[in-house]
Amino acid sequence: MTDRIEMPFSLIRPSRRQFIAGAAAAGLILPGARDAFAQARVQITEGNVAPLPIAIPNFVAGTPADNEVGNGVAQVITNNLKRSGLFAPIDQAAFIEKVTNIDTPPQFQNWKTVNAQALVTGRMTRQSDGRLKAEFRLWDVATGQQLAGQQYFTSPEYWRRIAHIISDQIYERLTGEKGYFDSRVVFVDESGPKERRVKRLALMDQDGANVRYLTRGADLVLTPRFSPSTQEITYMEFGQGDPKVYLFNIETGQREIVGNFPGMSFSPRFSPDGQRVIMSLQQGGNSNLFVMDLRSKSTTRLTNTPAIDTSPSYAPDGSRICFESDRGGKPQIYVMPAAGGQAQRISFGEGSYSTPVWSPRGDYIAFTKQGGGQFSIGIMKTDGSGERLLTSGYHNEGPTFAPNGRVVMFFREQGGGPSLYSIDVSGRNELKVPTPGFASDPAWSPLLS
Repeated sequence: MTDRIEMPFSLIRPSRRQFIAGAAAAGLILPGARDAFAQARVQITEGNVAPLPIAIPNFVAGTPADNEVGNGVAQVITNNLKRSGLFAPIDQAAFIEKVTNIDTPPQFQNWKTVNAQALVTGRMTRQSDGRLKAEFRLWDVATGQQLAGQQYFTSPEYWRRIAHIISDQIYERLTGEKGYFDSRVVFVDESGPKERRVKRLALMDQDGANVRYLTRGADLVLTPRFSPSTQEITYMEFGQGDPKVYLFNIETGQREIVGNFPGMSFSPRFSPDGQRVIMSLQQGGNSNLFVMDLRSKSTTRLTNTPAIDTSPSYAPDGSRICFESDRGGKPQIYVMPAAGGQAQRISFGEGSYSTPVWSPRGDYIAFTKQGGGQFSIGIMKTDGSGERLLTSGYHNEGPTFAPNGRVVMFFREQGGGPSLYSIDVSGRNELKVPTPGFASDPAWSPLLS
């Protein structure tokens, strides 16, 4: 079965390559910038991080219309960096200098006076063919050195995407790690009274903007998950009869059934190469893990126990999977080879563990832990050591990692329905993620390519 869901507007986005023009050729990298040592640098540790003071003036623009976009780009960059918890954007009201030309070095003393350690300058220019040209420079205020510079060309409707890409460039240059702002989140949008809740599959930018609905809400949808390699989603839908596992292509709007399985199927998730889907299939009172090759449609059974094995998640290199099982009496986290075999229990704390998910960095497994009347979101190393609870409350569930592995998003049930939250892997900077209504089951995309 294959069908197509009509979108109110296109979900197809240009690739990052289509945006970028050579920075060096455009004169955006000044002499000495490539070798500049950034005194303005965020040191990321597991302890407390002192956010880096950074100044982000509105981007210079040629027309009033472009001026509005330039202000918007600066604001999105400001919000992204602030929400990361690693940067402290300075209020524009404190600025002494007004940036009018990004081709000449700023008066750095003016920025030192307002305690900025890094400075972003930028310009938006309308081209004769209607496209927007966006340029930015990143400066180390203490040394007066330029740290990065790039220019982009885009259709005007993609100005927010440009702001996310620039945010990633700044984040990477000042932290040494990849950013995560040019990414999306799929989630379950919930509306209506609790006893008749309508659940629709929805997609948004990681900051909550550009929400699009992928299903109409006629049938219940659960556990959407992004492919790590393509702009595809797998999810469960309760229609007539047993729940079915679907693939949904974001770019084309087409969906297809992964396969027809006897009994109930749960928790589908892609392999790192996007070529397989691993899931839990119920048979009688127990459930086991199965993997399906999406090309051949052949299915391989991975576990065969009288227990409930569910919520499988691949390591980023595809060699192992973590999953939840009650084979020891109550739900715990296990790790085993991706092809099946001996499973090793890695969770040993008080309470029960569920919904494990492997970090894209390969260093942590995030989980939901229940005990003492609390639901906690936590992380542990892949051998089970170093367990840390990031946040606890009445009902927290469903962690998902940002593409760089630095941030975890989850949902919390409160106030009549669930909402999305994010928190740093150090346990700092818990933030509510804006959504149009109630929201659950988030899944973070890889960085858009």
